[in-house]
Amino acid sequence: MNAIDYFFQDSAGLDKELLISGKEHCSYREISGKVYRLSRWFSSHFCKGDKIILISPNNSFFVTVYLSVMKAGCVVVPLNPAIEPSNLEYIVSKTGAGHAFLHSSVKIDEIPGMEIFREDDILFDSGNQLYGTNKSSGLPGSQKNMNNNGSHRSSVHHRPRSTPELSEFHTAEYVEGPGMEADDPAQIIFTSGSTAVPKGVMISHGNLVANTNSILEYLKLDRNDTMLVVLPFFYCYGLSLLHTHLRVGGTLVLNNSFMFLGSVLRDLRQYKCTGFAGVPSHFQILLRKSDSFRNGHFPHLRYVTQAGGKLHKAFIAEFTELFPEVRFFVMYGQTEATARLSYLPPEKLPEKLGSIGKGIPGVTLKVVDEQGNDIIPGQTGEIIARGENIMLGYFGDEEATQLALKDGWLHTGDLGTIDEDGYIYLNARKKEMIKVGGKRVGPKEIEEVIVSLPGVIDCTVEGYDHPELGEAIRAIVVKNEESVLTKDDIKSVCARNLASYKIPTDVVFQTKMETSSTGKKVKGSL
Repeated sequence: MNAIDYFFQDSAGLDKELLISGKEHCSYREISGKVYRLSRWFSSHFCKGDKIILISPNNSFFVTVYLSVMKAGCVVVPLNPAIEPSNLEYIVSKTGAGHAFLHSSVKIDEIPGMEIFREDDILFDSGNQLYGTNKSSGLPGSQKNMNNNGSHRSSVHHRPRSTPELSEFHTAEYVEGPGMEADDPAQIIFTSGSTAVPKGVMISHGNLVANTNSILEYLKLDRNDTMLVVLPFFYCYGLSLLHTHLRVGGTLVLNNSFMFLGSVLRDLRQYKCTGFAGVPSHFQILLRKSDSFRNGHFPHLRYVTQAGGKLHKAFIAEFTELFPEVRFFVMYGQTEATARLSYLPPEKLPEKLGSIGKGIPGVTLKVVDEQGNDIIPGQTGEIIARGENIMLGYFGDEEATQLALKDGWLHTGDLGTIDEDGYIYLNARKKEMIKVGGKRVGPKEIEEVIVSLPGVIDCTVEGYDHPELGEAIRAIVVKNEESVLTKDDIKSVCARNLASYKIPTDVVFQTKMETSSTGKKVKGSL
């Protein structure tokens, strides 16, 4: 089944609001109509499986293009608007994508080898009818979209392309798109690996349907739910909010300015939000930096969900004590699992505080030792998972895919233990990843920038507990005796070359690096 038709199955014709923000109010009927028309435009110009890059903050433009690309049978690649040029160039080259759709707020003027479409290039008339675009020269089939050998980019199969008559887009009702197999790719979500090279997680139409069904089964959302969204849609956690609410006909209130806490509290009250989802830093900032939140009253807030890293038990206990009527769902997941792997029912919090719970409906979780045997309570092992939500693999990286997917099980790289009742507790990350505000950061990428400075002998980057961010970045630097480098110099070079969330919060100078008996750097020595 086409995942987008599944999302809109019972909601496409609703007159109620799907998206609300300070600048937009968009109904289901409006968005589904645009998705139908734009998806037909994609179908007429692109082949099944073609990769389309999307760069935009959370808004109706993102949602419309995101859904339209997948509905047409193409593969959407959503990226962070703050992506570094080097990573963008790598992803463009890796995917072979020839076209990108960018919101007007994205400060990227050009992408070498690509045709860029802005929101103003997609033309809808006052009746919400798509009647063309401002661009056509770079569409597939033109000379600009040819590789050096003259073949088309990234096409799974070829069919004749022709520009349809404009009247063909003037259909009033939402109509289902091309049927898709469960293992047909729908999207590629790029996430930093244990090196500086991003890995493209391939998510299928079947993955999206399975994970959405599972989440809805335990959260029990319906048409009356309104979610305050502060998570970006290029992140799998944020996308899961979009998918679940589309399916049930709920409403999403988009707030792209979490640091302005007053606007967050205003939106919670003004739009009578029933749900809030956040990573650890969101909850820690609300609890420790906002007396208005701590002392506030949110009569419509029914539940909150937390994922994207471990939130310390003290914060969970503090939240539930302040808001005992709000159901608090602790969750655990990975991009490689579409979004979600486990949850802890709110009623289990008092006795299982600190646990990530058990597998969501349709997902089997185990904790195994190095030989693949189930551990017993008290032992530590790797968390592995099996279910229809598990990724197809890493795009163009068979070696990494084989390491992650073994005999039908996803090896998460996270270490944990279990108790006598089978509830899982995270101990540590097997991988070197650092999660800052829910975003995964590869230490080697930062280390490479720092060691490029003259005078730096060595550098190691690690995560450490932070009262607001949950986990923050620390750079430990060894410089030569003549060097006059300061902490500000280290942060400045990072600011010039990296996204803001990858800049170290703490910089420590040492005379030598801590190493093990095998010569490997010892992280966490501070």
